[in-house]
Amino acid sequence: MELRIFTEPQQGADYTTLLRVARTTEELGFDGFFRSDHYLHMGSVDGLPGPTDAWITLAGLARETSRIRLGTLVTAATFRLPGPLAIQVAQVDQMSGGRVELGLGTGWFAEEHSAYGIPFPDNKFDRLEEQLAVITGLWETALGDTFDFTGKYYELVRSPALPKPVQQPVPVIVGGLGPKRTPRIAAQYASEFNLPFVSPADSAAQFDRVRTALAGQGRPADSMVYSNALVACVGTSEAEIARRAAAIGREVDELRTNGLAGSPAEVVDKIGRYREIGTQRIYLQILDLTDLEHLALIANEVATQL
Repeated sequence: MELRIFTEPQQGADYTTLLRVARTTEELGFDGFFRSDHYLHMGSVDGLPGPTDAWITLAGLARETSRIRLGTLVTAATFRLPGPLAIQVAQVDQMSGGRVELGLGTGWFAEEHSAYGIPFPDNKFDRLEEQLAVITGLWETALGDTFDFTGKYYELVRSPALPKPVQQPVPVIVGGLGPKRTPRIAAQYASEFNLPFVSPADSAAQFDRVRTALAGQGRPADSMVYSNALVACVGTSEAEIARRAAAIGREVDELRTNGLAGSPAEVVDKIGRYREIGTQRIYLQILDLTDLEHLALIANEVATQL
Protein backbone atom coordinates (compact mmCIF):
# COMPACT_ATOMS: atom_id res chain seq x y z
CA MET A 1 0.00 0.00 0.00
CA GLU A 2 1.46 3.34 -1.07
CA LEU A 3 0.82 6.41 1.07
CA ARG A 4 0.84 9.91 -0.36
CA ILE A 5 0.30 13.24 1.38
CA PHE A 6 -2.60 15.31 0.06
CA THR A 7 -2.96 18.99 1.03
CA GLU A 8 -5.68 21.65 0.72
CA PRO A 9 -3.70 24.91 0.47
CA GLN A 10 -6.75 27.06 -0.30
CA GLN A 11 -7.64 26.73 3.38
CA GLY A 12 -4.61 28.86 4.24
CA ALA A 13 -1.04 28.02 3.23
CA ASP A 14 1.67 29.91 1.38
CA TYR A 15 4.41 28.37 -0.75
CA THR A 16 6.90 28.30 2.15
CA THR A 17 4.49 26.18 4.18
CA LEU A 18 3.87 23.83 1.27
CA LEU A 19 7.61 23.47 0.64
CA ARG A 20 8.17 22.56 4.30
CA VAL A 21 5.45 19.89 4.13
CA ALA A 22 6.71 18.54 0.81
CA ARG A 23 10.28 18.23 2.07
CA THR A 24 9.05 16.52 5.23
CA THR A 25 6.96 14.20 3.06
CA GLU A 26 10.09 13.26 1.12
CA GLU A 27 12.31 12.87 4.18
CA LEU A 28 9.81 10.60 5.93
CA GLY A 29 9.56 8.20 3.00
CA PHE A 30 6.05 8.91 1.72
CA ASP A 31 5.50 8.21 -1.97
CA GLY A 32 4.18 11.58 -3.08
CA PHE A 33 2.98 15.11 -2.33
CA PHE A 34 -0.28 16.18 -3.94
CA ARG A 35 -2.40 19.25 -3.61
CA SER A 36 -5.89 20.41 -4.45
CA ASP A 37 -6.49 22.97 -7.18
CA HIS A 38 -8.77 25.63 -5.70
CA TYR A 39 -8.76 29.42 -5.59
CA LEU A 40 -11.21 29.98 -2.73
CA HIS A 41 -11.31 28.66 0.81
CA MET A 42 -14.19 26.59 2.12
CA GLY A 43 -15.95 26.65 5.48
CA SER A 44 -15.24 29.00 8.36
CA VAL A 45 -11.49 29.51 7.84
CA ASP A 46 -10.21 32.84 6.50
CA GLY A 47 -7.91 31.27 3.91
CA LEU A 48 -5.09 33.69 4.66
CA PRO A 49 -2.71 34.56 3.12
CA GLY A 50 -4.75 33.60 0.04
CA PRO A 51 -4.68 30.97 -2.68
CA THR A 52 -1.64 29.56 -4.40
CA ASP A 53 -1.76 28.24 -7.95
CA ALA A 54 -1.40 24.46 -8.14
CA TRP A 55 0.93 24.24 -11.13
CA ILE A 56 3.13 27.16 -10.08
CA THR A 57 3.47 25.46 -6.70
CA LEU A 58 4.36 22.12 -8.29
CA ALA A 59 6.90 23.79 -10.59
CA GLY A 60 8.67 25.17 -7.54
CA LEU A 61 8.53 21.86 -5.70
CA ALA A 62 9.84 20.07 -8.80
CA ARG A 63 13.14 21.92 -8.33
CA GLU A 64 13.23 21.65 -4.54
CA THR A 65 12.52 17.94 -4.09
CA SER A 66 14.21 14.94 -5.65
CA ARG A 67 12.20 11.75 -5.15
CA ILE A 68 8.51 12.16 -4.36
CA ARG A 69 5.77 12.12 -6.98
CA LEU A 70 4.02 15.47 -7.47
CA GLY A 71 0.52 16.18 -8.71
CA THR A 72 -3.01 17.45 -8.33
CA LEU A 73 -6.17 15.99 -6.82
CA VAL A 74 -7.55 17.41 -8.97
CA THR A 75 -7.01 20.20 -11.48
CA ALA A 76 -10.32 21.66 -12.61
CA ALA A 77 -10.88 21.48 -16.34
CA THR A 78 -12.71 24.81 -16.07
CA PHE A 79 -9.54 26.61 -14.95
CA ARG A 80 -7.33 26.07 -17.99
CA LEU A 81 -7.49 25.46 -21.71
CA PRO A 82 -6.26 21.96 -22.56
CA GLY A 83 -3.40 23.03 -24.84
CA PRO A 84 -1.73 25.34 -22.30
CA LEU A 85 -2.39 22.80 -19.53
CA ALA A 86 -0.60 20.11 -21.54
CA ILE A 87 2.37 22.49 -21.90
CA GLN A 88 2.38 23.33 -18.18
CA VAL A 89 2.27 19.71 -17.05
CA ALA A 90 4.92 18.63 -19.57
CA GLN A 91 7.21 21.45 -18.43
CA VAL A 92 6.83 20.60 -14.75
CA ASP A 93 7.44 16.96 -15.63
CA GLN A 94 10.71 18.02 -17.24
CA MET A 95 11.60 20.21 -14.25
CA SER A 96 11.03 17.30 -11.88
CA GLY A 97 12.88 14.71 -13.93
CA GLY A 98 9.69 12.80 -14.67
CA ARG A 99 7.81 12.80 -11.35
CA VAL A 100 4.53 14.54 -12.23
CA GLU A 101 0.98 13.16 -12.34
CA LEU A 102 -2.12 14.97 -13.58
CA GLY A 103 -5.39 14.57 -11.75
CA LEU A 104 -8.11 16.17 -13.85
CA GLY A 105 -11.77 16.69 -13.00
CA THR A 106 -14.73 18.72 -14.18
CA GLY A 107 -14.54 21.55 -11.64
CA TRP A 108 -17.46 22.00 -9.27
CA PHE A 109 -17.04 24.98 -6.91
CA ALA A 110 -19.11 27.72 -8.55
CA GLU A 111 -18.22 30.38 -5.98
CA GLU A 112 -14.49 30.29 -6.71
CA HIS A 113 -15.22 30.77 -10.39
CA SER A 114 -17.31 33.87 -9.79
CA ALA A 115 -14.81 35.18 -7.23
CA TYR A 116 -11.99 35.21 -9.78
CA GLY A 117 -13.85 35.75 -13.04
CA ILE A 118 -13.53 32.19 -14.31
CA PRO A 119 -16.39 31.00 -16.55
CA PHE A 120 -18.40 28.16 -15.02
CA PRO A 121 -19.92 26.47 -18.07
CA ASP A 122 -22.59 23.86 -18.52
CA ASN A 123 -21.75 20.45 -19.97
CA LYS A 124 -18.66 20.12 -17.80
CA PHE A 125 -18.35 16.38 -18.38
CA ASP A 126 -18.30 16.90 -22.15
CA ARG A 127 -15.56 19.49 -21.74
CA LEU A 128 -13.57 17.22 -19.44
CA GLU A 129 -13.69 14.40 -21.95
CA GLU A 130 -12.48 16.68 -24.74
CA GLN A 131 -9.72 18.04 -22.52
CA LEU A 132 -8.48 14.53 -21.78
CA ALA A 133 -8.53 13.70 -25.49
CA VAL A 134 -6.56 16.85 -26.33
CA ILE A 135 -3.99 16.58 -23.53
CA THR A 136 -3.23 12.89 -24.03
CA GLY A 137 -3.30 13.34 -27.80
CA LEU A 138 -0.73 16.12 -27.66
CA TRP A 139 1.61 14.09 -25.45
CA GLU A 140 1.25 10.95 -27.58
CA THR A 141 1.92 12.67 -30.91
CA ALA A 142 5.26 11.55 -32.32
CA LEU A 143 8.05 14.12 -32.40
CA GLY A 144 7.94 15.88 -35.76
CA ASP A 145 4.26 15.11 -36.34
CA THR A 146 1.39 17.50 -35.75
CA PHE A 147 -1.85 17.05 -33.84
CA ASP A 148 -5.32 18.07 -34.99
CA PHE A 149 -8.53 17.92 -32.99
CA THR A 150 -12.05 19.06 -33.75
CA GLY A 151 -14.53 18.86 -30.91
CA LYS A 152 -17.57 20.75 -29.74
CA TYR A 153 -15.57 22.95 -27.36
CA TYR A 154 -11.94 22.80 -28.51
CA GLU A 155 -10.24 22.83 -31.91
CA LEU A 156 -6.52 22.41 -32.57
CA VAL A 157 -5.02 22.79 -36.05
CA ARG A 158 -1.53 21.50 -36.88
CA SER A 159 -0.29 21.75 -33.32
CA PRO A 160 3.42 20.86 -33.04
CA ALA A 161 2.40 19.06 -29.83
CA LEU A 162 5.36 20.39 -27.88
CA PRO A 163 6.95 20.21 -25.39
CA LYS A 164 7.10 16.51 -24.64
CA PRO A 165 7.02 15.33 -21.02
CA VAL A 166 9.79 13.11 -19.72
CA GLN A 167 7.32 10.34 -18.90
CA GLN A 168 5.58 8.50 -21.69
CA PRO A 169 2.87 8.59 -20.68
CA VAL A 170 2.38 11.04 -17.82
CA PRO A 171 0.06 9.27 -15.35
CA VAL A 172 -3.48 10.67 -15.54
CA ILE A 173 -5.82 10.37 -12.56
CA VAL A 174 -9.60 10.42 -12.97
CA GLY A 175 -12.15 9.70 -10.26
CA GLY A 176 -15.63 10.10 -8.90
CA LEU A 177 -18.79 8.17 -8.14
CA GLY A 178 -20.66 8.54 -11.42
CA PRO A 179 -21.85 5.01 -12.23
CA LYS A 180 -21.48 4.99 -16.03
CA ARG A 181 -19.69 7.86 -17.71
CA THR A 182 -16.96 8.32 -15.08
CA PRO A 183 -15.73 4.69 -15.31
CA ARG A 184 -15.82 4.85 -19.10
CA ILE A 185 -13.78 8.08 -19.26
CA ALA A 186 -11.30 6.66 -16.77
CA ALA A 187 -10.95 3.44 -18.74
CA GLN A 188 -10.27 5.41 -21.92
CA TYR A 189 -7.78 7.97 -20.60
CA ALA A 190 -6.58 7.28 -17.05
CA SER A 191 -3.86 5.21 -15.44
CA GLU A 192 -5.33 5.70 -11.95
CA PHE A 193 -8.87 5.82 -10.59
CA ASN A 194 -9.34 7.75 -7.35
CA LEU A 195 -12.26 7.94 -4.95
CA PRO A 196 -12.25 10.79 -2.41
CA PHE A 197 -13.79 10.24 1.03
CA VAL A 198 -15.70 7.06 0.20
CA SER A 199 -16.28 3.95 2.33
CA PRO A 200 -14.73 0.57 1.49
CA ALA A 201 -18.13 -0.78 0.42
CA ASP A 202 -18.85 2.12 -1.96
CA SER A 203 -15.27 1.98 -3.22
CA ALA A 204 -15.58 -1.72 -4.02
CA ALA A 205 -18.74 -1.15 -6.05
CA GLN A 206 -17.21 1.68 -8.08
CA PHE A 207 -13.93 -0.15 -8.64
CA ASP A 208 -15.97 -3.04 -10.08
CA ARG A 209 -17.64 -0.62 -12.50
CA VAL A 210 -14.22 0.64 -13.57
CA ARG A 211 -13.00 -2.93 -14.15
CA THR A 212 -16.04 -3.55 -16.35
CA ALA A 213 -15.33 -0.37 -18.30
CA LEU A 214 -11.69 -1.40 -18.72
CA ALA A 215 -12.80 -4.71 -20.21
CA GLY A 216 -14.94 -2.76 -22.65
CA GLN A 217 -11.84 -0.85 -23.74
CA GLY A 218 -9.83 -4.04 -24.09
CA ARG A 219 -7.67 -3.16 -21.09
CA PRO A 220 -6.84 -5.61 -18.29
CA ALA A 221 -8.17 -4.73 -14.85
CA ASP A 222 -4.66 -4.47 -13.43
CA SER A 223 -3.69 -1.76 -15.94
CA MET A 224 -5.39 0.74 -13.59
CA VAL A 225 -4.19 1.83 -10.15
CA TYR A 226 -7.09 2.01 -7.68
CA SER A 227 -6.80 4.64 -4.95
CA ASN A 228 -8.67 6.46 -2.21
CA ALA A 229 -8.26 9.86 -0.59
CA LEU A 230 -9.12 9.97 3.12
CA VAL A 231 -8.71 12.56 5.85
CA ALA A 232 -6.10 11.57 8.43
CA CYS A 233 -6.20 12.25 12.18
CA VAL A 234 -3.86 9.93 14.07
CA GLY A 235 -2.70 10.11 17.68
CA THR A 236 -1.02 7.99 20.33
CA SER A 237 -3.72 8.86 22.89
CA GLU A 238 -7.34 9.94 22.88
CA ALA A 239 -6.23 13.40 23.99
CA GLU A 240 -3.86 13.70 21.04
CA ILE A 241 -6.51 12.48 18.60
CA ALA A 242 -9.00 14.99 20.01
CA ARG A 243 -6.46 17.81 19.80
CA ARG A 244 -5.76 17.07 16.15
CA ALA A 245 -9.47 16.79 15.35
CA ALA A 246 -10.17 20.13 17.03
CA ALA A 247 -7.34 21.77 15.09
CA ILE A 248 -9.14 20.97 11.82
CA GLY A 249 -12.64 21.68 13.11
CA ARG A 250 -13.86 18.09 13.06
CA GLU A 251 -15.33 15.63 15.56
CA VAL A 252 -13.39 12.51 16.52
CA ASP A 253 -16.31 10.11 16.08
CA GLU A 254 -17.10 11.51 12.64
CA LEU A 255 -13.46 11.23 11.59
CA ARG A 256 -13.30 7.63 12.82
CA THR A 257 -16.34 6.84 10.68
CA ASN A 258 -15.43 8.74 7.54
CA GLY A 259 -11.65 8.92 7.59
CA LEU A 260 -8.47 7.38 8.91
CA ALA A 261 -8.65 8.45 12.53
CA GLY A 262 -7.65 6.99 15.87
CA SER A 263 -4.57 5.20 17.11
CA PRO A 264 -1.94 3.91 14.67
CA ALA A 265 -3.33 0.39 15.18
CA GLU A 266 -6.87 1.55 14.35
CA VAL A 267 -5.68 3.29 11.20
CA VAL A 268 -3.63 0.28 10.07
CA ASP A 269 -6.70 -1.91 10.55
CA LYS A 270 -8.91 0.41 8.51
CA ILE A 271 -6.35 0.69 5.72
CA GLY A 272 -6.43 -3.10 5.66
CA ARG A 273 -10.15 -2.96 4.86
CA TYR A 274 -9.41 -0.80 1.84
CA ARG A 275 -6.63 -3.14 0.76
CA GLU A 276 -9.10 -6.03 0.84
CA ILE A 277 -11.35 -4.35 -1.74
CA GLY A 278 -8.47 -3.56 -4.10
CA THR A 279 -7.15 -0.17 -3.01
CA GLN A 280 -3.46 0.11 -3.86
CA ARG A 281 -2.74 3.70 -2.90
CA ILE A 282 -4.10 6.09 -0.27
CA TYR A 283 -3.84 9.86 -0.30
CA LEU A 284 -3.79 11.08 3.30
CA GLN A 285 -5.59 14.40 3.45
CA ILE A 286 -3.59 16.49 5.92
CA LEU A 287 -5.51 19.61 6.90
CA ASP A 288 -3.22 21.04 9.61
CA LEU A 289 -0.06 21.83 7.66
CA THR A 290 1.75 23.15 10.75
CA ASP A 291 1.68 19.76 12.51
CA LEU A 292 4.69 18.00 11.03
CA GLU A 293 4.78 15.65 14.03
CA HIS A 294 1.54 14.20 12.68
CA LEU A 295 3.33 13.21 9.48
CA ALA A 296 6.19 11.68 11.45
CA LEU A 297 3.78 9.62 13.57
CA ILE A 298 2.06 8.25 10.48
CA ALA A 299 5.39 7.45 8.84
CA ASN A 300 6.83 5.74 11.90
CA GLU A 301 3.76 3.99 13.35
CA VAL A 302 1.40 3.42 10.41
CA ALA A 303 3.43 3.15 7.21
CA THR A 304 5.88 0.73 8.80
CA GLN A 305 3.04 -1.72 9.57
CA LEU A 306 1.55 -1.83 6.06
